Amino acid sequence: MTTQDRHVRETFIMLADTLVADFDLIDFLDLLARRCADLLGVTACGLLLVDHHGTLTTVAASSEEARLLELFQLQNSEGPCLDCYRNGALVSCADLDEPDGRWPQFTEAALNTGFKGVHALPMRLRDEVIGTMSVFTSTTGALSASALELGQGLADMATIGILHERIVRRHEVVTEQLQTALNSRVLIEQAKGVLAERLRIPVDAAFAALRSHARTTNRKLLDVAQAVIDGSLTIHDTTSGNSRANR
Repeated sequence: MTTQDRHVRETFIMLADTLVADFDLIDFLDLLARRCADLLGVTACGLLLVDHHGTLTTVAASSEEARLLELFQLQNSEGPCLDCYRNGALVSCADLDEPDGRWPQFTEAALNTGFKGVHALPMRLRDEVIGTMSVFTSTTGALSASALELGQGLADMATIGILHERIVRRHEVVTEQLQTALNSRVLIEQAKGVLAERLRIPVDAAFAALRSHARTTNRKLLDVAQAVIDGSLTIHDTTSGNSRANR
């Protein structure tokens, strides 16, 4: 077994272990985004989910640049993820330097961010598409068939985790779970900003500190974010040699 094969197996085992009765959906999706970027050898990965109004919303990204670019295409109603969601099929652009006119605003924003290629994969179960997974590359060139197959497998894994086998029984439960995840993301983004300002560190580093504290103390990421916002929890910058957190 190659190192890559072992990492793929470990990722699917780790994600499967996360799928318990009361699993942390936001933590699951953030883990998935980072693992996807690592395993596919791409620069970044982002995840979008549709809310109960039928509107796509950014819920996870492996980097702040990817998150902002996902938000950009949603705000401008233009981009590969929107096309992927509408059609329920893979959308690829291996070279954004060779524009084809599909997404002029998105293409310019992506190039300014440093991305040269993008591939959007549907998060779909049977005929229902609940979101998209996008991967961004800093170099031009198509992803291999095996990489796209692995990416789709990870997107399918995310779909299973989100639906958690309830979609065939009770659609209302799934809709409520997705909406809760989207609301949780707003609070977590607020906590990232608060912590970044307090510690004078980048937003990515602030999120890493939030997630590290949640895992170390065996608390949900949402609970830690709420505590940071209301001031009941102080997290210190570990790079400065301070303790991880105190009450």
